[in-house]
Amino acid sequence: QVQLVESGGGLVQAGGSLRLSCVASGYIFGITVTGWYRQAPGKERELVASISSGDRTQYSDPVKGRFTISRATAENTVYLQMNSLKPEDTAVYFCNIRTSDFRAYWGQGTQVTVSS
Repeated sequence: QVQLVESGGGLVQAGGSLRLSCVASGYIFGITVTGWYRQAPGKERELVASISSGDRTQYSDPVKGRFTISRATAENTVYLQMNSLKPEDTAVYFCNIRTSDFRAYWGQGTQVTVSS
């Protein structure tokens, strides 16, 4: 049974930093992309950052230069380092894994709240 567990969210003042972690348990074959998404109240879920199996990273425009995605393959963990946080970064952040046979796995999410 595959399970993704996010952690590291919390309340932080604008300008502060947080590091989110996503730990995957269970065997996942053929991972192609791991990503972080976020969903703010009343808004659709959006992709924030992704990292491919070849370590190619991509970021959405609002977070470029502030967020960094990385992974520790041996620990089955993906991180999202978030710096210079803004109130508009407030959302529930979700980890997602996609595979070569088009499966997708989601975590339960972790709340990030940035106060002004």
